[in-house]
Amino acid sequence: MLINIIVFIIPLIVPQWDMIIYITGVLHGYEIFVEGQSYRFITSMFMHGGAMHIFMNVLSIYMIGQVLEKLFKPLVYLSIYFVTGIFGSLFYLFINPEGQPVGASGAIFGIFGALAGFAWVHRKTMHDEFMKFIRSFGMILLLNLGLGLAIPEIAMSAHIGGLVAGVASGVIMAKNPNYLWAYILGSFGLMFLIYSYLSPYYAPAFLLH
Repeated sequence: MLINIIVFIIPLIVPQWDMIIYITGVLHGYEIFVEGQSYRFITSMFMHGGAMHIFMNVLSIYMIGQVLEKLFKPLVYLSIYFVTGIFGSLFYLFINPEGQPVGASGAIFGIFGALAGFAWVHRKTMHDEFMKFIRSFGMILLLNLGLGLAIPEIAMSAHIGGLVAGVASGVIMAKNPNYLWAYILGSFGLMFLIYSYLSPYYAPAFLLH
């Protein structure tokens, strides 16, 4: 959360850094798949497109993140955050090959999805709390779906990718909390397969420009 705020504030203090940070850090398919700048999967997660964008994301990270951190260990929470954020970005680039999004929304939907996965695993012991969570979960999904349809700039594909990865992550870690490294290695193995699949399919779309 703090890194998101710092990255947003730096251009306000040093305006000439604004374009530099954007150019070097934005999620950009050509730079990632052709130039090999995979670090953009991470840097783009800490960049935001305006005050409202970062305010909503930081607020979401604070509210949802602290809940997930209590349910899992801090390292598990961070792992889910980055893993689901990257999966969200990969899905976005598959759907929108020429897009250049910024923001932590994929990771935020990832940690929210992880809460849903955790709730599903423990649904028998949660009873009424599980049903309350499902109703709240459904309302938030409908709200974000409506916003995504109303505001084209919202990266809905990143949200969906992060959410699906988050639900899977929550289920896996709720059932096997001691297998964090297996989860991380398995996630990066799947990311590598998706990356390898997208590379030959993706690059020509940019090389034609």
